[in-house]
Amino acid sequence: MVTASYDVVVVGAGNAALVTALSAHEAGARVLVLEAAPREERGGNSRFSGGIFRIAHDGPDSLEPLLTAEAREWLRRIDFDPYPAERYLGEVQRLAAGRSDHVLVKRLVDDSYRTAEWMRDQGVRWELAVGKIIDPENVDEDTTYRLPAGGAMRATEEGVGLMDDLFAAVERAGIDVWYDSPVHELVLDGTSVTGVVVRTQDSSIEVSGVVVLAAGGFEANPEMRLRYLGPGWDLVKVRGSRFNMGTVLSKALQAGAQPAGHWGGCHASPLDADAPAVGDLRLTDRMSRYSYPYALLVNSAGERFIDEGEDEVWLTYAKTGAAIREQPHAVAFQIFDQKTIHLLEPRYETGVPVEADSLAALAEKLEIPADALSATVADFNAATTAGEFEPFRKDGLRADPAGQPAKSNWAQPVDTPPYVCYRVTCGITFTYGGVKIDEGARVIDTTGRPMPGLYATGELAGDFFYHNYPGGSGLTRGAVFGRIAGQAAAERATG
Repeated sequence: MVTASYDVVVVGAGNAALVTALSAHEAGARVLVLEAAPREERGGNSRFSGGIFRIAHDGPDSLEPLLTAEAREWLRRIDFDPYPAERYLGEVQRLAAGRSDHVLVKRLVDDSYRTAEWMRDQGVRWELAVGKIIDPENVDEDTTYRLPAGGAMRATEEGVGLMDDLFAAVERAGIDVWYDSPVHELVLDGTSVTGVVVRTQDSSIEVSGVVVLAAGGFEANPEMRLRYLGPGWDLVKVRGSRFNMGTVLSKALQAGAQPAGHWGGCHASPLDADAPAVGDLRLTDRMSRYSYPYALLVNSAGERFIDEGEDEVWLTYAKTGAAIREQPHAVAFQIFDQKTIHLLEPRYETGVPVEADSLAALAEKLEIPADALSATVADFNAATTAGEFEPFRKDGLRADPAGQPAKSNWAQPVDTPPYVCYRVTCGITFTYGGVKIDEGARVIDTTGRPMPGLYATGELAGDFFYHNYPGGSGLTRGAVFGRIAGQAAAERATG
């Protein structure tokens, strides 16, 4: 067998992996990055993301030093509240029903801002997440737009820009990257991990070194989705990389790593029903459909099934896809009228809407029962109450129609044709189950002890998210623990 040797071997090449590699290099290690994908498909799920990076902050003034000069110009048109660490930690735990590992989540939150600073210094460009709520080319100069406090910042040019910046930093650092190099085994000496085996088309290569696993979850593997998530999940669409097959995660478990987290849970969000079956880098995340708080979301029986206005979209979208998957044929319909159609985020431009001048005509085009849809909308409209509609903050404009879910915010009558509808389905982003790690990113074995020479970060690490998650905290989790893992692995390798 061909052999090679490095101080630190990073398995994966997304955000978490490249932050790990840069951190290990900064700490003095000779680093190798192993990417299962070919070069043109590199970057894992991170490249498909919207680039939101959720960090604790004290408001616009505290984010300004992180932003590019061009991005700072938006601060005069944009407002958002501070996002203190206590709120961040509370939102993660609330959405997880209190199940998240408190120590891990606290480290994620406490290190979030300085990790973004460090990434800025590595060359990552940050901007305000303006394009998620408005078209930057069509701005009302007299309007101050509000961003959600936790979702205010993103990487410039979203996930594509994030990965371009990180790969540029890796290349400047002279870090080796092997493409088309999937890891097939962990090399063990007792419970210690001393390297990995890479499987190529022609041979296998044993690479020795301290190992950091950052190869994602199992969301692209239909067999594992069915096994862990349940019936019907093998048929859902994959929003991200086709290479996240769970192979490295499975090998870690077989080597004795302790499973942790919500193995029956995942990030699953509304996706255009005509989206490709797996992520397409020509589209990245532009088939996402997240303006549903301003719509009525109905199934093929013409019935509502969720509270569309339960909270800001970045705190509900990651569970709404699962609710859509439970509907007949895993399909639902977002129905807007002319009062809210201007609020659609720019990504809707990639979709083909269905339009009609009446609900009956719309139902006919959608092939759903016209009487049921008309009754649903009529009952909802009758339950709405007077108040000021405020699209960029929770406005408390509530409706409680009998026999339907409540709508807690942004509830106003859907009565101004022509009606515009987007057909949506469930798109899986990443899975929540993974290996157990400690605060130092060390992988813990089934006896509760660290596995010497093995660290993990990103989607492959469990015990962070259960049931739901705050948008943007996944990228931050990968980067925070990637930085920790890289430094720790380098220190172990270099003594």
